[in-house]
Amino acid sequence: MDQKYSIPPQTSIGHVHLKVADLDRALKFYCDLLGFELTTTYGEEAAFISAGGYHHHIGLNTWYSKNGSPPPHKSTGLFHTAILYPTRKDLAAIVKRLMESGYPLAGASDHGVSEAIYLSDPDQNGVELYWDRPKEQWPKNSDGSLNMYTRPLDMKNLLGELDK
Repeated sequence: MDQKYSIPPQTSIGHVHLKVADLDRALKFYCDLLGFELTTTYGEEAAFISAGGYHHHIGLNTWYSKNGSPPPHKSTGLFHTAILYPTRKDLAAIVKRLMESGYPLAGASDHGVSEAIYLSDPDQNGVELYWDRPKEQWPKNSDGSLNMYTRPLDMKNLLGELDK
């Protein structure tokens, strides 16, 4: 392993697979609230969901976690699953849906390269809902590197996308 290896630039993360305590409860969150489609189930212990007909973007299972409790807050593990929306208007639409349903949001940030909403699923798995600004608009440092930051997200401005 003397040579530096670079992952191919077309590589993407295909799916995330989450351990949940209650499969029906998880499906209500991911499908009924966030709008994912159920593509298949694996008995009564696992389900696979997608956006746009892909075989699955998220796997949910109770194989080792049925009726379990979330891991301790200050422990290792998944910080969040990030769900990328195609447009700012699409992000605004899901934010409005979450707000109208009374689902609690944990945060909302402008990162320069993206705008993001943070929440937790019913099993306390972190979820980020976001959209990326066009690459040409990403903030750069004087040396050309990204200048990502965390600033409060202007929710009123984001929701204004729905009026356009």
